[in-house]
Amino acid sequence: MVILASNSPRRRELLKMIIPEFTIASGKDVEEIYPADLEPEKVPEFLSRLKAAAYLDDLKSDDILITADTVVILGREILGKPHSREDALTMLGKMQARTHTVVTGVTLSFADGRSVSFSQKTEVDFDSLSEKEIEYYVDTYKPYDKAGAYGIQEWIGAAAIIGIRGSFYNVMGLPVHALYLALKDCGINIADK
Repeated sequence: MVILASNSPRRRELLKMIIPEFTIASGKDVEEIYPADLEPEKVPEFLSRLKAAAYLDDLKSDDILITADTVVILGREILGKPHSREDALTMLGKMQARTHTVVTGVTLSFADGRSVSFSQKTEVDFDSLSEKEIEYYVDTYKPYDKAGAYGIQEWIGAAAIIGIRGSFYNVMGLPVHALYLALKDCGINIADK
């Protein structure tokens, strides 16, 4: 059985594209702390493994657990989920007319202790938005559960994103193509059913 350990409705929607039937693991609070000297692009994969560790004792013999973490990297700064309206406005203000990188780390874990981890990165080019436009987005869409304070599938994606290099779905929070290939490598192929 495939189990997704995520509270993200976007990850659930994306996983359903490649695995029609899966279970959602009950949420466990995992303190997302990583070593200060860890390279920003390696943080999501580290955090996906950290999240997986919280669920390993609950796995049954035929279970495959999927955990993931997404961060936005601007320069060398990691922009996580905003803690407030002001935090969201600040993050989006920093990204204006710049390119940032979205990295999602994924871990597949098995009851026998095996695991497979990988990450995928996508570069995103933002155009400039006015202060009023940024406030409109934050006040209308309340992107407090999104890394970098935005969802590419929302208004801001159409209004401000002028280019991406890499997976669109990765920016939403799950690199579905890479995950599909990893699941196939582990013997899970929906087409065989």
